[in-house]
Amino acid sequence: MRASCGSSLYDFSPSSFILPNDYTRFLAEYDKLHLTGGPSLYWICKPVDLSRGRGIFVFQDIKDLVYDCSVIVQRYVSDPLLISGYKFDLRIYVCVKSFHPLTVYIHQEGLVRFATEKYSLSSLRNLFAHLTNSSINKLGPFYRAEKERVGRGCKWTMSKFRHFLHSQDVDELPLWQRINNIVTLTLLTIAPSVPSCPNCVELFGFDILVDARLKPWLLEVNYSPALTLDCPADVSVKRGLISDLIDLMNYTSTDGLRDGANQKPKCKQPCFHGDRPSYVPTSSQTQTLPQLKTVPQSKGMNPRRRALVADQSRRLPPVNSNKACAAGVRIINSTARKTHSDETLNLILGSRSRTNASVVNRHTRPGETDVSPKTPEIRHPRGLGFKPSAVAWKLPNIYSGSRVPVTAPLEETTAPTGQDVPPVRVGDFIRTFPFNAATLKASRHKLNVKVVVQELHKLTGRLTSGQSDEAEGTKKGEEDFDSLLWGPKDPPSLRQCFKPT
Repeated sequence: MRASCGSSLYDFSPSSFILPNDYTRFLAEYDKLHLTGGPSLYWICKPVDLSRGRGIFVFQDIKDLVYDCSVIVQRYVSDPLLISGYKFDLRIYVCVKSFHPLTVYIHQEGLVRFATEKYSLSSLRNLFAHLTNSSINKLGPFYRAEKERVGRGCKWTMSKFRHFLHSQDVDELPLWQRINNIVTLTLLTIAPSVPSCPNCVELFGFDILVDARLKPWLLEVNYSPALTLDCPADVSVKRGLISDLIDLMNYTSTDGLRDGANQKPKCKQPCFHGDRPSYVPTSSQTQTLPQLKTVPQSKGMNPRRRALVADQSRRLPPVNSNKACAAGVRIINSTARKTHSDETLNLILGSRSRTNASVVNRHTRPGETDVSPKTPEIRHPRGLGFKPSAVAWKLPNIYSGSRVPVTAPLEETTAPTGQDVPPVRVGDFIRTFPFNAATLKASRHKLNVKVVVQELHKLTGRLTSGQSDEAEGTKKGEEDFDSLLWGPKDPPSLRQCFKPT
């Protein structure tokens, strides 16, 4: 991409080499930079097959470069922006809803990961001062100590970082837009080669380092970012992230299991089978089910078998056998199963979730009645002709009723050009691509990278000047296509950013 679009556009990633394959190229770059006599240069070495900061070290002299596996050697950004002397980077969560057409969302909340010792180039071997990986720093001696302005631990939320920028009177809009550009330009490099797979999404973790001049640098992209909860910042960010990711999937219109599970052809089964209607009688209509045939208690019969049959005859509920098959009531849940599923779902989504278990299990399908509080659990032992209810594998309709747990409609709108426009915001996910009618058109069918790059240049220039391009005028369709600027606390409309102050 640097060769086709220009090195000035893709200047957000430090020079990198994969060794041993690129050793000759790395040696030539190393010699060229050291012969110029400029400021001291530093390099960072990362093993290809390891994660969580393992095997990483920083060096200045090439004689200190020792490795026994494939490694990535990258130019070290030696002048990072510091907060009270501590180095940090940003973990940005990016969801690619689709590569064909390219549709990108960035989550408003992310993580700010700190080193736990003050930054210094005089101690390159001190990993607690140079690495921001929480897997490394939570083992450091100052992890639990109260650090100046950073506090305890090694993580902030993105909201706290925004507050810090405001306290320093930093013009944050250019910073957020540069990070937006990094995400879009990085995904443009792989989008044409990704096979079409409409039913898949991808969650990426972009690691961004901001230097002392407020220029963001892309360090790496994680295709499987960790979602473990190690500290309060993790709980605050990742539970909301997972909840919004589920909302972004918009199961209402895409999940066939929710809409078509009851439309499958049904086989003739006994009245108690889950695929057939079951009837719950009133007290005046109850009729005790006939006793099961008594099994001769011969000496050779297994005692456990006798106990199981006796227990079953005692547990079957009263059912009107004359009207059971004609009734239209379906038993969709049991108290024990509901309690267990509620606890499991709420543990994953947390109390903040817009699709928590209390909402999920509260709704029933049209024509179904939830009788779980009134009906005892029916146990189905093997060998007695019962099969598990089909309800056990049916997914709940999280959007049934009038409650839609998003801040903006999930339905795609239609642009004046006749093309579907993805929702601008779902929870804290902000749509960053496509961001106008031109990029929407360029992303349909075959991705037009050249047009996308041109639109990014225009957008960045307009945000920097704070004014729209009046000479060009408003194109047809632009007045009805709007996007939000990811990054600020209350993401403004891009049109609002263009208004002169």
